[in-house]
Amino acid sequence: MQNIASSAYSTSAKGQFNALIFDMDGTMIDSMGHHAHSWAVFAQRHGLAVDLPDLMRRTTGRTGAECMRELFQRPMPDDEAWVLIAEKEAIYRENFGPVFAEVAGFKLFFAQAQAMGLRVGVGTAGDRHNIAFAMQYLQLSGAPPPVVGGDEGLAGKPEPAIFLEVAKRLNTPADNCIVFEDAPFGIEAARRAGMRAVAICTSHPAHQLAGPHVMAAANNFLDLLESKFLETLNVATA
Repeated sequence: MQNIASSAYSTSAKGQFNALIFDMDGTMIDSMGHHAHSWAVFAQRHGLAVDLPDLMRRTTGRTGAECMRELFQRPMPDDEAWVLIAEKEAIYRENFGPVFAEVAGFKLFFAQAQAMGLRVGVGTAGDRHNIAFAMQYLQLSGAPPPVVGGDEGLAGKPEPAIFLEVAKRLNTPADNCIVFEDAPFGIEAARRAGMRAVAICTSHPAHQLAGPHVMAAANNFLDLLESKFLETLNVATA
């Protein structure tokens, strides 16, 4: 665990919270290595030489259309971009499906948040097909959360639009929301949205996910459950 207890941020003293917003890939599900693999396969099919770590740095959190423009380094109309991303994501789902895994403790943490009366939502750059794929495997209990995806015409992260739309659908002010994110662009999107954040360090170390709005960092949700993170929150009742 990234030493949550030593954080200078006092959750009970910094306002009230009534909503949690989760990124999907790398936060809810342990998928980032499989996304990297699918980018490598896709690039090879299209005769593109890529620096994979650099591509992941430039694209993680961006929408599919934005990612394809980054990969091909040229202007690209949406219809062309979404055909290409459909090919890439099919590779990802075929590869990840047989070994699908949540980020450790996510479902328990999610259920505890719901039991406490917190509103929960998902804000992801993933498209509707990847969202349906993840939800089918996760089989979350309770009412389905509102999900805002990257194919709804909103700018991808680090722009705040996806998270702000989740807050809107949750009928919750941005400053009452906590975002859970594994990527620098997502952490920055939370800051721009006026939301607090928790860094989930599945694909980046805590120092790459730092910021004045970051309340805690943890390797996974089991760490957050062990530290009783949710119990420390000053939960708004209205």
